Amino acid sequence: MNKPTVVVCDHIHESGLDILKNTSDINYVYAADIDKTALLDVIKDADVCITRSSTDIDEKFLNAATNLKAVVRAGVGVDNVDIDGCSKRGVIAMNVPTANTLAATELTMTHLLSCMRKMPYAHSQLKDHRIWKREDWYGQELYGKRIGVIGFGNIGHRVALRCKGFEMDVVTYDPYISSTKATDLGVEYTTNFDDILACDIITIHTPKNSETLNMIDEEQIAKMKDGVILINCARGGLYNEEALFNNLKSRKIHMAGIDVFNKEPAIDHPLLDLDNITVTAHLGANTVESQYKIATQAANNAINSARGISYPHALNLPIDETKIPSFVKPYLELTQKMAFLLSQMDKSEIKSIKIEAEGEIADYLDSLETFAIVGALTQSLSSDKINYVNATFVANERDIKVDSAVHSNTSAYKNQITVKITTNNGVNSTSGTIFEEEVQRIISINNCLVDIEPTGKMILLSNSDVPGVIGNVGTLLASEGINISDFRLGRNKDGALAVIIVDEEVKSNTLEKLANIEAARSVSYAQI
Repeated sequence: MNKPTVVVCDHIHESGLDILKNTSDINYVYAADIDKTALLDVIKDADVCITRSSTDIDEKFLNAATNLKAVVRAGVGVDNVDIDGCSKRGVIAMNVPTANTLAATELTMTHLLSCMRKMPYAHSQLKDHRIWKREDWYGQELYGKRIGVIGFGNIGHRVALRCKGFEMDVVTYDPYISSTKATDLGVEYTTNFDDILACDIITIHTPKNSETLNMIDEEQIAKMKDGVILINCARGGLYNEEALFNNLKSRKIHMAGIDVFNKEPAIDHPLLDLDNITVTAHLGANTVESQYKIATQAANNAINSARGISYPHALNLPIDETKIPSFVKPYLELTQKMAFLLSQMDKSEIKSIKIEAEGEIADYLDSLETFAIVGALTQSLSSDKINYVNATFVANERDIKVDSAVHSNTSAYKNQITVKITTNNGVNSTSGTIFEEEVQRIISINNCLVDIEPTGKMILLSNSDVPGVIGNVGTLLASEGINISDFRLGRNKDGALAVIIVDEEVKSNTLEKLANIEAARSVSYAQI
């Protein structure tokens, strides 16, 4: 089988490039420095491409990339990606929405504090003009001020928590979340947008779409307090820029902190002429830490999609995301990974796939089934023959029975999913859950309790649970030049299961040697 090709179209942090370079089962092509016209020739063989904001994934690009299966946007915004065009061609579009969360949160606080104390102007007066006039710089304190947070997602809720740390009075408006997400953090939740407009300070953290474009316009500003402070480190155009300019100039708005503009680069923007605004050039993701996270996550997502394992943060899956809460998406990915794991443990013909669920996740069994089928059949069919659209059809065509069951929640976890795959050799099963911050965990394999992250190269050794197994395994792998990065042992009344995470790929002759260990019952190798 030919290796899938991943093309990097724009500059990303070296850490992501290193991951791609060192992944042996993909072809890696670095094309960030070539002309965009020449790029069209390079991407004709690409299975996956990674882009930032410099390359437009438009009709011309998609027409040239005839083999393309997935696009990874190394960042949050996908303004340069034609999502509809990707969908029509069966190309899955993904972004990396959480890697710059802390960076954007902290930049918001930077603008907030700068507006309160007019820090850039005080700095310039002393450093650039050598003037010492303390009386020019009477600022305001955050303590006791009421701040309205529009949008309570990954960034909005972190901004709210930091404002609570400054002992501010925080209220949020977000019709797409449960009110308890805010109130559990000690934040007031409102469904009346006028409550936000009555605040001393307003900061916005929403995506840019038809609903949020010009969300704050003349009409909304007219309802605000005189001397209000506005912050936007999300997307340009959420505040109507003409209205923002007019009301900053009239001093209705005391100060504004702006990192994003409707059209960028905004080097000639009228807002830059004002003396009551702090501005930055779209720096929300510009920290060393966030660039590292963006690059490594984008690289890993590209590799997983090239292998057909998973499509993290896919934006155009055939699922109505307006009907699926955000907590469901990590479970979909986890389900696919667990099915993919089981398909590698036993590579014989699959007879049936069953999904069992406990907790609120049980309401989304239809979607879980689709992802389980894709995960289970990727190993035998390859990702270009099985996808989320044709999954059920392919399963029916191969006479694979797919069913599901809901169980009462008796586990220690809020939600739990179990995947069972039956072949002529028997049944293998695995269970998993999601912890806070979308942390995926496999918690059971064939009724042996474990705690492993579903990623990496792993040896699964079923054994009779007698002394010496761990030592024998370690010695053998060391003799084969294979480094163990983690060793997890699960036990039940029938024996034990060792899950050995390794750094190097494991060859079949090594597995044969492991199978010959006296206590071994079965050995398999999986890579997720």
